[in-house]
Amino acid sequence: MNVLELKELTKKFGDFAAVDRLSLTVKEGEIFGLLGANGAGKSTTINMIASLLPSTKGEIELMGRIIAKNAKFAKTNIGLVPQELAIYEEMTAYENVHFFAGLYGLRGSLLKSRAEEALAFTGLQDKKRSYPRDFSGGMKRRLNIACAIAHRPKLIIMDEPTVGIDPQSRRYILNSVRKLNEMGSTIIYTSHYMEEVEELCTRIAIIDHGKTIAEGTKEQLKSIITDRKTVGISVRSTEGLQIDKLLEIAGVREVELDEERRTVTIASDAEVNNLNRMIQQLLEDGMEIRAVDERQPNLETVFLTLTGRSLRDS
Repeated sequence: MNVLELKELTKKFGDFAAVDRLSLTVKEGEIFGLLGANGAGKSTTINMIASLLPSTKGEIELMGRIIAKNAKFAKTNIGLVPQELAIYEEMTAYENVHFFAGLYGLRGSLLKSRAEEALAFTGLQDKKRSYPRDFSGGMKRRLNIACAIAHRPKLIIMDEPTVGIDPQSRRYILNSVRKLNEMGSTIIYTSHYMEEVEELCTRIAIIDHGKTIAEGTKEQLKSIITDRKTVGISVRSTEGLQIDKLLEIAGVREVELDEERRTVTIASDAEVNNLNRMIQQLLEDGMEIRAVDERQPNLETVFLTLTGRSLRDS
């Protein structure tokens, strides 16, 4: 089932199209990565999905219902974890979660129990009577998440949930994202930390100038920019290596030899499974192999290649 569908979604500010006929589908159970440099239209898209900003044209469907015509349904089934902290310093942690869960429509004993549950999930139950002004950055980020999940939304949008926090808090939040997904929530995840997206997301869309320029799994995106795989092999000595024999192996295109560092770098067709044959040839040449490193482009490389700019560019 498709949890979210964007159909020719457009948002104009005067003559400027921040989002330009954007179409995307997020399937049930996915952790869907949404990548774009600052100004690419990512935040505008998120704000339209969360009903914080009206679209100029196009439609947004949540579980088959048009959001613009089903505001209450959308409100109860979407949770937004904004990049800017949406918590009140003068209210306790519990009061914050209780307040936001109430805005999502919870009432009475259910509201109280869900607030407690959200605090426990984010590891803040023992801090429920404390004030966010005394919290670390990581604790504030976790409280931000608690405020968005207490009503158990079907779709959770997480916009830069780990920005500016320590590694331990980041790991806690990443694990929480997985748990939420395992518990049945579909998640849209944005981050400037490409390794987080690569670790978490099942599918990824890259947008630029308000349009989708690439979409797919990590492997599919990486295959867009290269039809090669590169293997680096460290050896005890390069003496006796026959490069011409390596080049005769099916799929091998290039061989580079670094005698000083005693490494052999082999570029091969990505679809050809020939690593065993490479190693066999090196052994036949009398090479003592110390390490094998199969290198692939990462998402950062894909993003830079497709957009021509860093994810962190302003």
